[in-house]
Amino acid sequence: MVALVFFATVINYLDRQTLSVVAPVLIDQFHISNEAYARVISAFMLAYTVANGLSGSVLDRLGTRVGFALTMAWWSIAAMLHALARGAWSLGVYRFLLGIGEAGNWPAGVKVVAEWFPTEERALASGIFNSGSAIGAIVAPPLVVWITLRSGWKMAFLLVGAIGWIWLVIWYFIYHTPEAVRAEVVPSTISPWKLFRIRFVWTFTLAKVFLDPAWYFYIFWFAEYLKAVRHFSIASIGTYAWIPFAVAGLGNVLGGWTSALMLKQGLSLNVARKGAVTLFALLMTSAIPAVLVRSVPLSIALVSVAMLGYTGCNAVMLACPADVFPKNVVGSIWGLASMGSGFGGMVFALLTGLVVDHFSYVPVFIGFGIMPLICASILWAAVSPIRPGYAEGLLK
Repeated sequence: MVALVFFATVINYLDRQTLSVVAPVLIDQFHISNEAYARVISAFMLAYTVANGLSGSVLDRLGTRVGFALTMAWWSIAAMLHALARGAWSLGVYRFLLGIGEAGNWPAGVKVVAEWFPTEERALASGIFNSGSAIGAIVAPPLVVWITLRSGWKMAFLLVGAIGWIWLVIWYFIYHTPEAVRAEVVPSTISPWKLFRIRFVWTFTLAKVFLDPAWYFYIFWFAEYLKAVRHFSIASIGTYAWIPFAVAGLGNVLGGWTSALMLKQGLSLNVARKGAVTLFALLMTSAIPAVLVRSVPLSIALVSVAMLGYTGCNAVMLACPADVFPKNVVGSIWGLASMGSGFGGMVFALLTGLVVDHFSYVPVFIGFGIMPLICASILWAAVSPIRPGYAEGLLK
C-alpha cells in the first residue's frame, strides 16, 4: 500500500518538475523574465494553497480510494495541458490547474499511512512514500531533457502527464482500507475551520510556512540557477541536476529512522519528533555556503545536503498529524498544514523572482538556509505537545 503512494508521489514530482527542467527553453522561447516566471510558479502555489484547504476535507469525506483516484486524474490532465502553452499567461493557467490537483497527494498519503501503520512505524512509512518526491525529481531531468531534445518540450509534457493514468488503473483496483480500522475512518463531519482553531493545527501550519518554501525553491529554480549562474547547458542540466534530489531521497528514510531511534532510546514522542526535525533543519543551513563557493561540484554537494535536510524534516512532520488526531481527520489536518506550505511557497517564490532580477541568488540561498531554523523554533515554542490523545475532547 505504501508502494502505491510512493509511485503516486514519483508521478506527482515528474509532472511538477517537467516545467522546471524545460524552463530555460521556455524562458528563451517565450521571452519570460525571472519575475514573470516567478508569477507562473506562484499561480501553481496559489492553487496549491487553496486546494490544500479543501482536498484534505474532500478526501476525508470521499474516502482514500476514491479521493486519491480523482486527485490523480485531475493533475494528470492538467500536466498534459501544458503542451498547449503559448506564453507566460497560458502557462500560469495550466500551472494553476496542476496545483489544484497535486494538492491532494500528501493528504491522501498521510491517510494511507494512518490507516495502515502504527505510531512507531509512521515516520518511516511517511519517509518511504515521500521519497517518491526525490525519485521523481531525480528521474525528471534526464527523462525530460531526453524527450525534449528528441521530440520537443510539448511532447515532454504529454508523455509525462500520461503516466498517471497507468497508476490510476492499478490503484483503483488494488487499494482498500484494513478491516481493523474501517470503523475509525468513517466520513468526517468536522469542518476545517473548527480544526484550524485547534492550537496544534494552526501552529503546525505556521511552521510549514517557513520550511517548505526552501524545497520549492530547489525544485522550481535549481535548473535555472545552474544555467544562469553556473552556465550549464540544457544537456548539462539533464546530466547533473538530478544529483541533489538523489541525495535528498536518503533524507526521507534517515528522518523516519532518526525519529524511530529516538523513541527506542526512551525519549518521548514529542521530543523524538521535534528533535529529529531540528537536527535536519540544521543541515539545511548548508545552502548558505552553496551559493558562495566557486567550485561547482562543491556547490552541488552543499545543495544536496540542504535538500537531504528538508526531506528528513518532512518525513518526520508527515507522521505528526496521525500521532495526535483520529484517522478520519488526518487528511484534513495535513491539508490545512499544507495551506501554510503553499502560502509560504507562493510568497517566497514572488520574492525570489524579484530578488534574483534586481540583486542575485546570494540573498535567496541565505534566506532559505535560515528559514528552516524558524520552523524548528516554532515547533518547540508554539506547537502543542505531540502525544496520543491530545485531541480528545477538542473535536466534540
